[in-house]
Amino acid sequence: MIGTENFVKEKMMERRALVLLSGGLDSILATALLKRLNFEVIGISFITPFFGSAKAEKAANTLGIELIVEDIGEPHLKMLKNPRYGYGKNMNPCIDCHALMISQAALKLEEVNGDFIATGEVLGERPKSQNRQALEIVASLSGADDLLLRPLSGRLLPPTRPEMLGLVRREELLDMRGRSRRRQIQLAEEWGISDYESPAGGCLLTDANTSLRLKQLMQVDPDFDIRDARLATVGRQLWTGKTLIVLGRNHDENERLQYISLPSDLLMREDDVPGPLALLRTYPRGDPPDNTARQEAARMLGIYGKGKKALRLDQTIEVLLQTPETG
Repeated sequence: MIGTENFVKEKMMERRALVLLSGGLDSILATALLKRLNFEVIGISFITPFFGSAKAEKAANTLGIELIVEDIGEPHLKMLKNPRYGYGKNMNPCIDCHALMISQAALKLEEVNGDFIATGEVLGERPKSQNRQALEIVASLSGADDLLLRPLSGRLLPPTRPEMLGLVRREELLDMRGRSRRRQIQLAEEWGISDYESPAGGCLLTDANTSLRLKQLMQVDPDFDIRDARLATVGRQLWTGKTLIVLGRNHDENERLQYISLPSDLLMREDDVPGPLALLRTYPRGDPPDNTARQEAARMLGIYGKGKKALRLDQTIEVLLQTPETG
């Protein structure tokens, strides 16, 4: 008994939580709550072709905490192709995705000498992925089990190991429930938190257009990889047979297309006229695009270029010097 008391006292002196930080209001509040309870908080954020860490980096800087950023693109894509618990309205496998991120956080827990993992999940906020059963599935599927604390709804959920060890008291946790963000906004005002992102728009997999592109890609090449997934998030896109034509919509997208292009891709642009860059990728990857695809790319370059008029193939040039794919 004495040994247990000493253990708890020591842990109370140096309590450390690893928090999944997206940069949205819920994860910011979960982090702020634990900081107010005198925890040392370390944030962790993840990168895939469909979401990044920019919002989390901004939030971590505002909150004054260390942030770990992990690229999980490969395991995320593998999960995306066959999620155990299916998709949401679009190609968003939220239950499997949350479990994957928490499992990746669990791998870091010992490294950062953390006591538990915390998230900003709120019971009932998202009907499919944050109902009670879904939250239990995520905890089990991730392998985190009772090391996973949801401080914003902790009073409404089964006790976790941090509570049973006395690291956090149940009455210190909150009892948020439901889809309304009113309580979160009120709490943010009380705690002086004003700079946070809208709850919408964080993941491109919730976007109908991105989801359609991925479905088309899966039909043409079920074995597509992370390089193809990156391409699905850029520009205007059109399939001609088994060739995907992608046009940059602005200078940044033109640069992005060149950055992620592969040696087997064909890049085209209008001769001597500033405008879109076209990338042509044929599946199986490596086959050259046929003349029909190249003519269609020329037509699109004209329509979306400054002239707003379809081009002939002889009015375009092929960009032969490509930047090797590194992003």
